[in-house]
Amino acid sequence: MRIEDVQALASLAGRALLASLPAYDESSALALGERLRREGLDADFAAAAMTQARLRERATAKLGPDARRMLFTVDGLEQATRAAVADRRAALLAAALPPGAHVADLGCGIGADAVALARAGLRVLAVERDPVTAALAEANVRALGLADAVEVRTADATAVDLSGVAAAYLDPARRGEGRRTRDPEDWSPPWSHVLRTAERVGAVVAKLAPGIPHSLPPAGASTEWVSVDGDVVEAAVWFGRLARPAARSAVLLPSGETLDARDVPPPRAGAPRTWLYEPDGAVIRAGLVAEAAELVDGTLLDPTIAYVTADRLLSTPLMTAYAVLDGVPFSLRRVRDLLRAGGFGDLVVKKRGTAVVPESFRAQVLPGLPARGSGPTATVVLTRVMGQQSALLVEKV
Repeated sequence: MRIEDVQALASLAGRALLASLPAYDESSALALGERLRREGLDADFAAAAMTQARLRERATAKLGPDARRMLFTVDGLEQATRAAVADRRAALLAAALPPGAHVADLGCGIGADAVALARAGLRVLAVERDPVTAALAEANVRALGLADAVEVRTADATAVDLSGVAAAYLDPARRGEGRRTRDPEDWSPPWSHVLRTAERVGAVVAKLAPGIPHSLPPAGASTEWVSVDGDVVEAAVWFGRLARPAARSAVLLPSGETLDARDVPPPRAGAPRTWLYEPDGAVIRAGLVAEAAELVDGTLLDPTIAYVTADRLLSTPLMTAYAVLDGVPFSLRRVRDLLRAGGFGDLVVKKRGTAVVPESFRAQVLPGLPARGSGPTATVVLTRVMGQQSALLVEKV
């Protein structure tokens, strides 16, 4: 995409065209493109508009109704923060700062976080190095009626003047030459710059990939792993006066349930009990399985596997609960016999700590079930129990 394309799509004519397009449907896209060209629309402009219709359709699940008024690139949409996460972060920043404080969004992308910060009552300096992406961010804040609260500046985030800024938000790009980079110094801006910004500004939050090592954030910072509807979407490191008391936390959205790291002993491991709990991915990423197990007086199936088992049933967003119905040492024959005895006709396979491919295992088991396609669906968990490969027949609570 070129800046000229952004300007054309953001114009009155462009916005009117986008508003007139039906919801994107792959099966009718070709016919729609031909119709637009017959109506005299420039072919490139028509193609750009249809691309936006497709991206807006995809973006709605991530950004909500705002997506219908925004402009995107494929990469920009992929890297944009989900609305629920951006809104929560903006609310936390606004609560920690004076009303109307000036905040820098360094590496603002298409502007999703800048929008959330502005709506939280903050003034935003949104900095983006790529001119086209910066143009998209400016078009988006204007389309959402926030131009008075957000200044979009095309500049290098490492060189921008932060005088008068009360806090900074950074989202380092973690791709180089088309692939993800693991070295924090290859990020843009690099991790060392994030640390320098935290020392200079004081109140800083950095959005990172959820797979970061726990050793990356410095002492005094706090890190929270955030999941949305069970999908772990990011790790956020909070510095200075924004840091939480707990060094590590798991945050589950939309419930807002939070689990903090505490000084608890590692849980024991043992045989399956009445209930099996599968911690949310954010709990696992944050290294808080011991804290989750303590909630139910639970133990682990295996010291190295994040499955908790307990005799106590607790309804909590932090873990999904299953009733343990039966269990056998792992083998194709034993699992098939277990399902035959229960009259099951279909199978859901969950796994952790085993190399078995669920789809392949299911395809091998199903042909041997007499009630295939007509009996109830079984859920089987393939995992290790005290080092031994095992299969547990469970029922989700």
